[in-house]
Amino acid sequence: MTEIPGPPAFALPVALLAQGLSLRPETDADLPFLMQVFASTRAEEMALVPWTADEKRAFLVHQFSAQRKHYRTYYPDAAYDVLEQNGKPIGRLYIDERQTRVHVLDIALIPDRRGGGVGTAILAALQDFARARSKGVDIFVERINPARSLYDRMGFEVIREEDVYLEMEWTPDGVN
Repeated sequence: MTEIPGPPAFALPVALLAQGLSLRPETDADLPFLMQVFASTRAEEMALVPWTADEKRAFLVHQFSAQRKHYRTYYPDAAYDVLEQNGKPIGRLYIDERQTRVHVLDIALIPDRRGGGVGTAILAALQDFARARSKGVDIFVERINPARSLYDRMGFEVIREEDVYLEMEWTPDGVN
């Protein structure tokens, strides 16, 4: 029986490739870097708790492992990619293409790469990718996450509220 290939996976557009950006599937060798990225996204939160450095690290390792297990259990077909610039890892992008949407499980950059336009460029490329397939893009974001303002600027709207999370969606014109 011949297997029919599905639609092509998300690939960075030429304009981003020209800036030295690339995506590659993550491997177990990336775990220390991925843990570092995860921990950096929780730095403000960790600054507020009166724990020792060891207690904070143990908590972050536990949370990272739980998140990783959750993603792979509930999104087994997602693309788990490391974002690199000029061969050096600078972030992660996890997406799961669904019937009507491209679901962004996670997009995170190392701290010194935040605020420089890379996240905006990746989201715009994801929107173009989804638009070409007549799909929307959705993401969950913590209410206090500074990236929320980026999603607002990129045309995402809150479609559901859950505890500390907001589900946000962008839909191209003409697609419901």
